[in-house]
Amino acid sequence: MSETTATQLQYRLDGPEDAPVLILGPSLGTTWHMWDRQVPELTKQWRVFRFDLPGHGGAPAYPVDSVTELTSRLLATLDGLGIQRFGYAGCAFGGAIGLELALRHPERIASLTLIAASPRFGTADEFRQRGVIVRTNGLDPIARSSPDRWFTHGFAAAQPAITEWAVQMVRTTDPGCYIAACEALASFDVRSQLSGVEVPTLVLVGSEDRVTGPAEARTLVAGIPDARLAVVPGASHLVPVEQPAAVTDLLVRHFSSDWRPAFDSTTGQMAIPAAPVKPVLTAPARPAAPRQPAPVAEIAAPVAVPGPTGGRPDPYDAGIKVRREVLGDAHVDRTLGQADEFSTDFQEFVTRYAWGEIWDRPGLDRRSRSCVTLTALIAGGHTDQLAPHIRAALRNGLTPTEIKEVLLQAAVYCGMPAAGSAFRIAQQVIREETTPTE
Repeated sequence: MSETTATQLQYRLDGPEDAPVLILGPSLGTTWHMWDRQVPELTKQWRVFRFDLPGHGGAPAYPVDSVTELTSRLLATLDGLGIQRFGYAGCAFGGAIGLELALRHPERIASLTLIAASPRFGTADEFRQRGVIVRTNGLDPIARSSPDRWFTHGFAAAQPAITEWAVQMVRTTDPGCYIAACEALASFDVRSQLSGVEVPTLVLVGSEDRVTGPAEARTLVAGIPDARLAVVPGASHLVPVEQPAAVTDLLVRHFSSDWRPAFDSTTGQMAIPAAPVKPVLTAPARPAAPRQPAPVAEIAAPVAVPGPTGGRPDPYDAGIKVRREVLGDAHVDRTLGQADEFSTDFQEFVTRYAWGEIWDRPGLDRRSRSCVTLTALIAGGHTDQLAPHIRAALRNGLTPTEIKEVLLQAAVYCGMPAAGSAFRIAQQVIREETTPTE
């Protein structure tokens, strides 16, 4: 067991001290106990390292809002233990960490298994919306709906103790750390980088997974040069929990046979085995069409025009990033998609100067900027812009109570009729955004 700091993770080691290290990474909302059924068999050959995400399983609540930062904490923990090289298997969020390791630290990883994983998990809007729900209602709605996302209906009905364990596992997670992890998944996207994963990879997925299912798995296999696909029948998202024997067998076979040799620092070379013949286990692997609309950068972005000159970077790129993070992909896609030859220049102007020059300035945080923006819109009578900025305020971390206080303050200084209209709009938006979806 571990002593955790703000730069390290809570962990547990099992198995022979002189055995090669195999790391097992958890899914969002779970703890290292999701791997309990695999450990007895795996520790026959490996020193098994399990870790908890911040605020999960009683781990100290030091939030991490990017997969890159979480990976850095994991490596700092391993460095402290003198562990330099390892195999890695990760489920869902743990799979994102595995991809980050393989892409940014390939010298550390000998073999990789990605379980219920994806190069991009849903859309940024979906995870930021989940953060709004948790900030407003706590984790109980997410906890109660977890079994439906994680298990098949038959398993959940037949295993009430495991189902209740899953609910309690989420319910006892630190809300702030859960929200930060949602933000990390919202910004995670390595679809264009999969060819850079050069480690032997097993992609494992449950046949009934409706969160990151076989389509996402085939996208990974198509993009990673040395990857194989295994589909586990009768399993949903938490495959290691629902089908422990099948997952254990697949892990043992993969890590026993596909372990890349270490880099030899004395010769400066690494033995490269002949490229394996990739068996066709399913239909020819081609990237599946995503279930969600692609970002506007792929389908509806206006043609970029030259930005300001004089040595400064064009603020358009920063602006479109901030605009999406604050207003959401769906709103920005819709707005830019409606632009035509007449209005495209105005949309570029808004992106470049309002979002790239002002919203991206470091002098105020986004919560403060949302407060100022809501007040200004009310004062100017611009009620047509209130709804998206109420949603933005929720995404930027304001609670419904804090938004109410902003509107009450505006009522004093901007007038009762204007504030009354704002309250009606905000009431509807907040109801839509903070009502949990079962």
